[in-house]
Amino acid sequence: MASISRRTVVAGAFGATLLAAGCGNGVGSRGGEIIDSRVDAVLRSADANFPGTRDLANKSVGMLVMPLITEAGFGFGGAYGRGALRVNDVTVDYYSATQGSFGLQIGAQQYSHILYFMTEEALADFRASPGWAAGADVEYTVSNRGENISAETTTALSPVIAVVFNQAGLLAGASVEGTKYTRIIP
Repeated sequence: MASISRRTVVAGAFGATLLAAGCGNGVGSRGGEIIDSRVDAVLRSADANFPGTRDLANKSVGMLVMPLITEAGFGFGGAYGRGALRVNDVTVDYYSATQGSFGLQIGAQQYSHILYFMTEEALADFRASPGWAAGADVEYTVSNRGENISAETTTALSPVIAVVFNQAGLLAGASVEGTKYTRIIP
């Protein structure tokens, strides 16, 4: 019969406590307010630093704003963040973004991204899906410096445009391709 040490019990209890704290159901929390505050801040930053995003926002029928995605990898990697879907400048739903990867990678980074839904059909498909994954139908615009972001003719014809910006960290490349978005209750 195997004996269990006091250290194992304490470590297990500590781990269970951390897991329970991370899995709160949000009842009575200010999660929505916090996400909305972060979304407002990243939209102000995008407007100030990338004036072309204003044009995208004006042309879009809705936008999913992910103010902070944290990504890390060492062979296996993953990313996670939470954000809000805005239609007519009003939050209509909250979403989490998750991404898994495998390959030659090491490091960590954080970035922001916005998905601009350019057609009613693209927005409706996104909202109707229990878990939408970004793929080939998304046009990407990545900016990690101060370049101008704009909706060019070819880009403007895409049903969904992803803008990735505010990158910081030591992991090369940020993309929303393969990211799964799931509706949450904050």
